[in-house]
Amino acid sequence: MSSHHGTHNDLHTDQGARRGEHPGRAVNPVIKVEDLAWLEFQKPDLSASEQFAHAFGFATVSRTSEELQLRGSDAGSTCVIVRRGPSKYLGAAFRAADSSDVLRLADATGAKADKLPESLGGVTVDLTDPSGAMVRVVADTHQLADLRSQPTRTFNFGHEVTRTNGTQRPPREPATIQRLGHVVLQTTSYLKTLNWYLEHLGLIVSDFKYFAGQRDRGPTMSFIRCDRGTTPTDHHTMAMLLGPRNRYVHSAYQVADLDTLAAGGEYLLHHGYQRSWGIGRHIEGSQIFDYWRDPDGFLVEHYADGDLFDCTLKPGWSEMTASGLAQWGPPASKDFLGLTPKQTLRELAAMPGALRGDNEFDLTRLRGLLKAASR
Repeated sequence: MSSHHGTHNDLHTDQGARRGEHPGRAVNPVIKVEDLAWLEFQKPDLSASEQFAHAFGFATVSRTSEELQLRGSDAGSTCVIVRRGPSKYLGAAFRAADSSDVLRLADATGAKADKLPESLGGVTVDLTDPSGAMVRVVADTHQLADLRSQPTRTFNFGHEVTRTNGTQRPPREPATIQRLGHVVLQTTSYLKTLNWYLEHLGLIVSDFKYFAGQRDRGPTMSFIRCDRGTTPTDHHTMAMLLGPRNRYVHSAYQVADLDTLAAGGEYLLHHGYQRSWGIGRHIEGSQIFDYWRDPDGFLVEHYADGDLFDCTLKPGWSEMTASGLAQWGPPASKDFLGLTPKQTLRELAAMPGALRGDNEFDLTRLRGLLKAASR
């Protein structure tokens, strides 16, 4: 969301953390998770959910009258679980290195480690973050074999020719999902919730955002990655922002490349699905993005070519603005920003409780949020 277009290290040099600001990581976290494992939702019509999922690029692992499990083409676990019920985001499962980390986290929190259903395998400790979202930390789950993915293409870049006597004809077909990339959540207790994830799961911040004129009050959004030491990991596995209600914002799924993403978008448009915003390239994380609404209104993202960081980079700091969401692409849509009449009514309805409640969202933050959305 920054207008800064340099490298991430430039960002640290030009707009690095000031003395006393949030360090972006816990000194001694309980464990360090390795990635997201899957997300869990409730939706009323599993047939419609599965139909969209296939058009979006998922493959079905299993389907019963009460549950749908979806996967990408990469080897690993199921990456989305949908249960029958009123539309609702239920929570996220993070993958621990092994079962000993699950037990360590259970001991530290007083929660009970338990076996997962046989369809998933492995063990879990089920927690609740300060915003009320379910957080599972899992290990030893069944590993699904990899599936065929769309091939990446060979490009001629300027005068650097690598393709001769060949054409580029990406088919208009679903953009095969390779893997779950990240989830974005809004919370009324941003700092409390952020610190909980850093302290319990060992996540670290890649970039902080703050409202104009309010940097001294601290950040109001963060892009958070796993700490896998010198092994590079996604710029963000999770993002979190301050707002008037606790809610799911979107989730993102990796595809092979820009052509796969764009051709898959044409397939979705042809089948009558709603594009929310795209195609463009983000600033934080650098992903080429394309956002869609599923039949239940959940926002989901195709992305390609994201940044990978190791543990050595410290957080960047920049101001939050709507225009700073993308390096290039169309302006952020009202649908994506939550500014359609229906979305605005939901946020407005939550305002009185948010402003009265014991949380971090107050009138100053509200003014900052409105200014960010308008810039």
